[in-house]
Amino acid sequence: MPKLESQIKDDFKIALKGKEELTVSTLRMLMADIKNAAIEKKDELTDEEVTQAITKAVKQRKDAITSFKEGGRDESAAKEQAEIEILQKYLPKQLGEDEIAKVVDEIINSSGANSAADLGKVMGSVMSKLKGQADGQIVNKIVKEKLG
Repeated sequence: MPKLESQIKDDFKIALKGKEELTVSTLRMLMADIKNAAIEKKDELTDEEVTQAITKAVKQRKDAITSFKEGGRDESAAKEQAEIEILQKYLPKQLGEDEIAKVVDEIINSSGANSAADLGKVMGSVMSKLKGQADGQIVNKIVKEKLG
């Protein structure tokens, strides 16, 4: 079992004993997502794949927050935000825009990209280098600014 997955299970047990309902429900859902991904893969997940499952769960919740706010359901949006905060404990530290911009500059310079037509190539390189340390939407925005 990957180290990250066992950490999640340990934290789940602690939350269960402490009667932390939101943490229990969030981690229970996350463990189900991880198990489903393992079944789909037909093998145990690596820590990197567990991180991808967590990132996907965070993204789903961010999308839900947007929908809830548009529908005037602030209480539901707040619950989703609290779940995101629980899930982010298991993700690598997210880089700030300045740090992402430095990586984007390096890749643009090394690849010789100079127009918006190179956006896909640059995005792919940046995302593979940062692996879970940056939100794709932020990276996309920075790359578009740099390539014009």
